[in-house]
Amino acid sequence: MDFFETIMFPFKWLVSIIMVGFHEGLTAIGMPAASGWTWTLSIIGLVLVIRAALIPVFVKQIKAQRGMQLLQPDLKKLQDKYKGKTDQLSRQAMAQEQMAMYKKHGTNPFSACLPMLIQMPFFFALFQVLSGVSNASASGQGIGAMSANQVQQFDKSSIFGAPLSATLLHGTPPGGNVVAVWILSIIMILAMTASQFITQKQIMAKNMSEEAMASPFMRQQKMMLYILPIVFGVGGINFPIGVLIYWTTTNLWTMGQQFFVIRRMPTPGSPAAKALAERRAAKGLPALPILGGKKADAEAEAAAAAAVAQARTQRIQPQRKNRKKK
Repeated sequence: MDFFETIMFPFKWLVSIIMVGFHEGLTAIGMPAASGWTWTLSIIGLVLVIRAALIPVFVKQIKAQRGMQLLQPDLKKLQDKYKGKTDQLSRQAMAQEQMAMYKKHGTNPFSACLPMLIQMPFFFALFQVLSGVSNASASGQGIGAMSANQVQQFDKSSIFGAPLSATLLHGTPPGGNVVAVWILSIIMILAMTASQFITQKQIMAKNMSEEAMASPFMRQQKMMLYILPIVFGVGGINFPIGVLIYWTTTNLWTMGQQFFVIRRMPTPGSPAAKALAERRAAKGLPALPILGGKKADAEAEAAAAAAVAQARTQRIQPQRKNRKKK
């Protein structure tokens, strides 16, 4: 067992245990053990467990991202301060001041990648489990917590005629429908890349302040907006259909999660924050403090307060005096 296999061994066991747990639960309620839909729902269940466990990490990510966006004006001043200074002492001083700034605001530039980095071992583990199904089935072996019988069931399972262990690039196992594998793989790859692109696009369009949009960091984000979907789309031709189901499901979870955050807990100064303030003002509610920000969005709160005051003024009607009875 090489070094990578040693690292991935516990993740493979955890992934397979969760899948087997869902599979046994679904078969207990009457679903066929060898059905591709039973194993598909087991993979979706794996996504739900992992993403639910990552919710606390996601909350920390939001706070770190807000801190980074609030930090952009100070970072711009720091860059202007050391502009044109390329000597070693100046670079060290700039790095020290930048780290002190991150520490003060409780953030760092790598926090945004934390949920994805935590997910990657599980993704690679699932990839190894599903990629090794055919060989393990032929040799009568189990994989992780999956017994030899369960491995054979998975190897023979399919949805719409496409085996879950089949890949677009490496062909279809015996008994599988090649056309179904191609059609389903292409649909899943397109859904996977489109959901990832839409998620990042809605963040940039609705949940970033003007200062963050004008920062050098934002230029990198715009590049990643187009590069990452292409990378995953090209890589998708190597993924078994079961892995494509996993990654598409987790992307859809992320898209829904971001929609909720953008609507309910937007970044200060962003179009979404102003829209939230307007919605609350229309209902006569005060502005809420925005999650993760140490600086209030004064402009949005002032607009909300003014709207609330105006709404209350409009609701006050002159009271009619009671007429004296004759």
